[in-house]
Amino acid sequence: MTKHDPKDYSWLPADVLAFIAKTDAAYPPDAVNFTIAEQRAFYDKMCAAFAPPHPEGLRAQDLSLNGVPCRRYTPTAPREGVTVLYFHGGGFVVGGLHSHDSICAELAEGAQATLISVDYRLVPEHKHPAAYDDCIAVAEAVAGPKILVGDSAGANLAASVAATRDDIVGQVLIYGGFGRDLSLPSFTRHAFAPGLTLADIEFYADLRYAKGRPEHDVTSVPMDAEDFSVYPPTALFSAECDPLASESVEFAARLAEAGVPVTFTEEPGLIHGYLRARTMADGARRSFENITTALRDMVTKASDQ
Repeated sequence: MTKHDPKDYSWLPADVLAFIAKTDAAYPPDAVNFTIAEQRAFYDKMCAAFAPPHPEGLRAQDLSLNGVPCRRYTPTAPREGVTVLYFHGGGFVVGGLHSHDSICAELAEGAQATLISVDYRLVPEHKHPAAYDDCIAVAEAVAGPKILVGDSAGANLAASVAATRDDIVGQVLIYGGFGRDLSLPSFTRHAFAPGLTLADIEFYADLRYAKGRPEHDVTSVPMDAEDFSVYPPTALFSAECDPLASESVEFAARLAEAGVPVTFTEEPGLIHGYLRARTMADGARRSFENITTALRDMVTKASDQ
């Protein structure tokens, strides 16, 4: 077997392979074949296995904003004048405040920004646009300029919110899905990638909508935007071995063509969900540092204005 075999990822770095093995031990690669309750239990177990303690001095408080459960992270020296909103990944089906708790804590402390994690409603119990509506409700409840951060499904939500509000001053989007074109190269090249497969993506998409995906809806497909210049400065991060990778490439190109300040980084040798690998894989740790730096730069610029 060679590196070009679409089902062989044995060429990945040893620390990434160890991350995959630890992930698979808690969250089966065929988890979509289990019940929703079982998938959520698997996901919670997996996330707990990759959850280091909060940075010393950081404070976390649960609260409700416009009826949406949230968790606010206050770092040791928060910059004033801007708030970060975090939308978690999980295919719109799994995850919550608990799943991304340590990620949010470290980002808040690293960027020295007050960060609010949003516990939006999940499918299949709450179809689109419930998750988007919850994210908008929190954005409305938080005064002043905001920077959005999201991974995977959360990156999709962040971009949709950014397209429909004028008080978003930046966004950091991590291995997200932004369009509807499954002919893009990565969907074929990495259809069987560890961490997320094309079949997984199709499963989540089928669950998200009550009557099928709408033909044109920027609240669910950010690249449906008629005018990409509405987007704020953006930092995009993708994983090389991810069926969604090409969507970040395409989204970055659209933003650049519209004159939006944008940076794009494709992380070599990493897979979807690599934020959890930051404590055990060198590439993931470096990427998390780059993500934190991108967020800190946005926070600094916003707070100085």
